[in-house]
Amino acid sequence: MKKPLLTVNDIVQITGITARTLHYYDRIHVFKPTHLTEKGYRLYDRSSLEKLQTILFLKELDFSLKEIADILKLTKQEQKQILKKQGQTLLSKKQRLENIMAALEEYVSGNDTSHLQIFNSTSALPLREQYANEARFIYGETEAYQVYNETLEACSPEEKEERFSAMEEIFKQMAACIHQDPSSEEVQRFIEEWKKILLQFMPCDAELLACIANTYKFDTRFASYFNQYSTEDLADFLYRAIMYHVNRLSDAETDK
Repeated sequence: MKKPLLTVNDIVQITGITARTLHYYDRIHVFKPTHLTEKGYRLYDRSSLEKLQTILFLKELDFSLKEIADILKLTKQEQKQILKKQGQTLLSKKQRLENIMAALEEYVSGNDTSHLQIFNSTSALPLREQYANEARFIYGETEAYQVYNETLEACSPEEKEERFSAMEEIFKQMAACIHQDPSSEEVQRFIEEWKKILLQFMPCDAELLACIANTYKFDTRFASYFNQYSTEDLADFLYRAIMYHVNRLSDAETDK
């Protein structure tokens, strides 16, 4: 014959939760015993066990104990409506976790953070937009940047992505030439192609190109971005190739 009432130890053996947890639930009025013995021992009836199992289920659904206490006061129909909403919330969290795991996998595989979609579901801006804002903050007063910004704003999203992809392709081709001298004809041809893309956005004099070269080499984020295309230091290789081009421009100006 089964006991009409269950002790704390019975509940612990049935559910696997600790006596300490039961005492805490009692103290905060989430789950109180049905009876107290003369010596103060807690006793629970079978319906209380069902209630506790509901509490444990709601806790697994990410409800706080305060929320659970409020939910238990509602009708079954009202509880179902709240659970439907929570299902949508959990689905969003699941999708976000999947995005985070995908981004983590990409990062561990060597992809640069600028390609990751990690901030799409947060209040933080996507990394490409953060970099654009940083450039605006640093170079916003320069004439070259103002021309660049005006040109960029006139481009469609498709045009922007097309030019970004073209730039990426050049970096990949440069990575394949990393064992050549930065002054070689092939490497300098890629630098000219890279410069042509930049010229679609802004005027590129020697000073600005040197500034970009230094940023590529000494800004660790850019270095990380470039080095995803090579097992060697592509950022440094780009720096040396661009600076060779810059020095040629300076020499040409001096000879005039």
